[in-house]
Amino acid sequence: MIDLAPGTKVFLACRPVDLRSGFNGLAAKTQQVIGADPFSGHLFIFRGKRGDYFKAIYWDGSGLWLLAKRLEKGRFVWPPIVDGALTLTPAQLAVLVEAMDWRRTVAPEPPRRPMLV
Repeated sequence: MIDLAPGTKVFLACRPVDLRSGFNGLAAKTQQVIGADPFSGHLFIFRGKRGDYFKAIYWDGSGLWLLAKRLEKGRFVWPPIVDGALTLTPAQLAVLVEAMDWRRTVAPEPPRRPMLV
């Protein structure tokens, strides 16, 4: 995985898209589906219909990166299919790429402090 600059946001399109697109097609989908500038320096992730494949596009300042991953077995954990996009943290992105449930990456509440009786 590439190193993202500090402050880089990760956007995940919730609705599946046709992933036959390359650089130009995904840049257009970034504007149409997410409503963002593909050259903003943020990472934009798009899922396929079956849920076992995604592509991402990222502008690093000198050019576009096109990233793709297809699972040989199983599916990625995706949010409900609705219009729009979600913003993920870098930690959630790392868990998503590993095909783990990224929704469970919320820090648990700290344990209550024991009281002496």
